[in-house]
This record gives sequence, C-alpha cells and structure tokens, in this order.
Amino acid sequence: MLRWTTGLLAIGLGINGLIQASIPFTWYNLVPGVIATGAYNPHFVRDIGMAYLVSAAGMGWWALRPGIAWPALVGAAGFLSLHSAVHLLDAACGRSLLADLFRDLPGVFLPAIITCWAALAHVPKRGG
Repeated sequence: MLRWTTGLLAIGLGINGLIQASIPFTWYNLVPGVIATGAYNPHFVRDIGMAYLVSAAGMGWWALRPGIAWPALVGAAGFLSLHSAVHLLDAACGRSLLADLFRDLPGVFLPAIITCWAALAHVPKRGG
C-alpha cells in the first residue's frame, strides 16, 4: 500500500515539477500562498521544479523497484523534508503566519511525511 501511495504521490509531484519548469509564472500565480513569499523569479521557480522532478523520479523508481531504488527514495525524502523545514522556519521566525502551515499541510508537509515514512519503514536489510 505504501508503494502505491508513494507512486501516486510521485506522479502528483512530477506534474507539479513539470508545471513549475515549463510555465513558472502560471504556477506562481495559481498556487495559494506563493505570491506572499516574494517577487516572482522564474529561475528560482524552475530550480525548485527540477528538484521536484528529481524527487518524483526517485519516488517513482522506488515504487516500481524498491529493492534497488531505496537510496533514490532517501534523496527524495531529504529534499521534501528540508523544503518542509524551510516552511516551518518561516513560520517560527514570523515571516509567515502560523495559519500558512495548515495551508501547506497537503502540498508541503504530507509529501515529506509520507516519503520519510516509506524510507524509514523499508530500510534494506544488510546482506552478509
């Protein structure tokens, strides 16, 4: 079940990354709360989109081939966790409202939680 969940999440994050990379201004204007983070910077939006694409690829690979793709899943979990940490830090330092954390729950925090859970629950067993 966790592989299916991670695979479906990979598809969603991959679509998000493709949109960020291909039509960054549209993404910037459509995603709730993004405008409040600062001025539009197409290079920055595309960079983050590429990180989402790489994360989605690692998650998708793990969903299909968990025996060999666990390191890729860990990389995806790393990016998603650090991205979540930036959102937490912004709220803790007063750069965003605490209510923003609830808005970010489905798109920022849940993907990180699910991916970390998958990585931690499926650590490969050491061979001989």
